[in-house]
Amino acid sequence: MASYLEIDHLGKRFSAHGRSAFEDISFSVARNDFVALIGPSGCGKSTLLHIMAGLSAPTAGAIQLKAGPVTGPRSDMMIVFQQYTKSIFPWKTVLENVMLGVKYQSQLPRPEIEALCRAQLDLVGLGRYAHYHPYQLSGGMQQRVAIARALARRPDILLMDEPFSALDAMMRVELQDLLLKLWQELGLTILFVTHDLDEALYLAQRVILLSASPGRVADQVAVPLEYPRQQVETRSEPVYLELRERLYRAMVAQVVAGRAAAEAEVRA
Repeated sequence: MASYLEIDHLGKRFSAHGRSAFEDISFSVARNDFVALIGPSGCGKSTLLHIMAGLSAPTAGAIQLKAGPVTGPRSDMMIVFQQYTKSIFPWKTVLENVMLGVKYQSQLPRPEIEALCRAQLDLVGLGRYAHYHPYQLSGGMQQRVAIARALARRPDILLMDEPFSALDAMMRVELQDLLLKLWQELGLTILFVTHDLDEALYLAQRVILLSASPGRVADQVAVPLEYPRQQVETRSEPVYLELRERLYRAMVAQVVAGRAAAEAEVRA
């Protein structure tokens, strides 16, 4: 399929004479793709995602979605943040939190908005928790609330900034499989930022590795593993293990290069 999201020579510098988060990043994404972004800390992964969401402006290059420029937040592209405790409101119920994503942007009457949001809670397995408050839920359940709120806007593209990094191992596994289910059932396009190489390979059709700061595209790897994927079986397949070794070596090389560059800058 032809790509419909284009990242074209994108760059971000924090001030006129300051450091660059990333430089000259280009890649394309086809509709319904699942793409993971990985790279060393500080290479600009989260900054890139925020620019793609229209929450920040690049200092070079452009983003095109459906042949039109992305210059601000769009209803067809939603972002799920890493820190779910800061993105949902503790004084509102689960249902009220999900409805916040819709009620100020929709002309639908309240009963229809509520029905729509309850349906999203059912999708993420929280239907019976609609009237709970966030403090009554586990971390994984709170992140499900954030995902349901994003889905309530019916986006074409879901941008996810390390959404499972703060969760324990078993909850992370559950949400990985839930995300794959939602991606396939809803026909989403997903860009998923993670530090976890295994998570990237398990979830994505393609993994993009960014270099050490300033970030550039260092490698792009197709992941030819069939769906549905299985947590144990998929991670044991020879192709998975080969790709893991390739990306692990590349990640280590980028970390080493980043440290060397930082030490050289200090000496200078």
